Amino acid sequence: MSDPEIRDDRAAGRLVAVSGGEVVGRIEYFVLESPERALVPVHTIVEPAHEGKGIAGSLARELYALAGREHSAVASLCPYVTKWAERHPDEASAADEDLLGAAKDWLRAHPGRF
Repeated sequence: MSDPEIRDDRAAGRLVAVSGGEVVGRIEYFVLESPERALVPVHTIVEPAHEGKGIAGSLARELYALAGREHSAVASLCPYVTKWAERHPDEASAADEDLLGAAKDWLRAHPGRF
């Protein structure tokens, strides 16, 4: 399998990995505007037939690259993305606690979103 194409579907709040014309994985996220602009990943999902192929890592790497291009922080509420960032500190800077708190507050205020 070749590396999947990673696409940002901002309207749906998804960063998707596409291979062979099908979505094989995704990170579901939202954009937080205050106290600063941040991408907030909530879930990482890889289709069972595609697990173990590095798709989740590719999605996490692209999420941080996307945030960098947009001059945004990343405030991860996704356990996978958080662990990935801990293993790749050269590519993923840690979010400050105030930003993480604001992301958690936003998520609680929008219970049907995820």
